[in-house]
Amino acid sequence: MKNYSPAKSFRPALLLAATAAVLLVASCARPPEHRYQGYLEGEYIYVSSPLAGRLETLSVTKGSRVDAGAPLFALERSSELATQRQAADQLRSAQARLDDLKKGSRPTELATLEARLDQARAAAELSKLDLNRQAGLFKGHVISESDYDRARLTHERNTGTVEELTTQIATAKLGGRTDAITAAESEVAAAAAAKERADWSVEQKSQSAPHAALVYDALYRPGEFVAAGLPVVSLLPPENLKVRFFVPEAEFAALKAGTSVQVNITGVAAPLTARVSYLSPQPEYTPPVLYNRENRSKLVFMVEAVFADGALARDLHPGQPADVTLAK
Repeated sequence: MKNYSPAKSFRPALLLAATAAVLLVASCARPPEHRYQGYLEGEYIYVSSPLAGRLETLSVTKGSRVDAGAPLFALERSSELATQRQAADQLRSAQARLDDLKKGSRPTELATLEARLDQARAAAELSKLDLNRQAGLFKGHVISESDYDRARLTHERNTGTVEELTTQIATAKLGGRTDAITAAESEVAAAAAAKERADWSVEQKSQSAPHAALVYDALYRPGEFVAAGLPVVSLLPPENLKVRFFVPEAEFAALKAGTSVQVNITGVAAPLTARVSYLSPQPEYTPPVLYNRENRSKLVFMVEAVFADGALARDLHPGQPADVTLAK
């Protein structure tokens, strides 16, 4: 008869309990599902002038914050100011010519014509009286036919002078001809367009902040020459900060544009809410900033999400690592 040992009968149970405890600890040590690694990325606004020139004033410093509409920089604009003054003078000159054509003759010129018209009317009236007298004398055979013809032609000449002066006064009051006025109006329009372009050139030599933002960098210093179109200042508005993270292929199909996610950043007490804004159509094998062994050689897709409240991201910076989880 074999001896019964209670210790031996408990060994399988102890082994099973120890194995279950190890599995429980291992399961607790696993990272939560749907947790993705990423980093913050910024979309910068590069402020430049469409015109070239020497940088005269830089009103901001790298790392400072500016409000919308705050001056950023100004280029020298002596040439543009001279062109603006020239365009303004040409516009005034063209407008004056147009006004002169529409006015007609000056008042003194009209007064001279009207005085000549009065004289012509008086002469015509006198010649009419003389013609009537000469007609009576001619009928009574007192004067010759030549004297009568002379009186008649004198009256006709005086009457024609009255009609001529009347027409001249009417023409003088009309102003310039229609074609001349149309040409003058075109000159005014061209001068006005030149003035607008000159004003625009002067305005473009100084630039202001389009949004409240962080001055991420100042690329030139006062005194340096800036070519046309090259940025002088780069800005980062808080709403342009986003999180970029990488999702394994097996979980990529579950994400859609507009999906809410929670972003955890070291140093920030509470997670920030963001919304998926972009899902890359191209897979990657290694995220550009994640080199740990666990993620290496995995097929992942890049996803971008913008913060629901851009003001909360005001003190964050591009490059900060972030952990992203799906919002519950």
